[in-house]
Amino acid sequence: MTTFEQAIESAKILSDKKAVNLSVIKITELSSLGDYMVLATGNNSTHVKALADELEFQLKGMGVPVHHIEGHRSDTWILMDYTDVIVHIFSDDAREYYGLDRLWQDGEIVDLTPYIED
Repeated sequence: MTTFEQAIESAKILSDKKAVNLSVIKITELSSLGDYMVLATGNNSTHVKALADELEFQLKGMGVPVHHIEGHRSDTWILMDYTDVIVHIFSDDAREYYGLDRLWQDGEIVDLTPYIED
């Protein structure tokens, strides 16, 4: 699975679990952190954790284990490091507060329309 496919698959899994405000940003040219950043918002702390758990479960089943997870005990922001794809799952307030959408605005926003149904 390429890093692009992994980023798209992550977005699909999160979408299927009802994440909102999904965004995939290509950061290859901007940072050595990875190739893609996936941003998603959960409706509440339980939803944030459920999104992270589902993503970890499904990607592991596809042979893509998570390298590192931060914030799983938090109820506002969970970071999942898949080496070249970094996933951030936020509460609405945390997403606005930390402003990663603004921080990575120079990255290439991937159009998710062909991959995710409304």
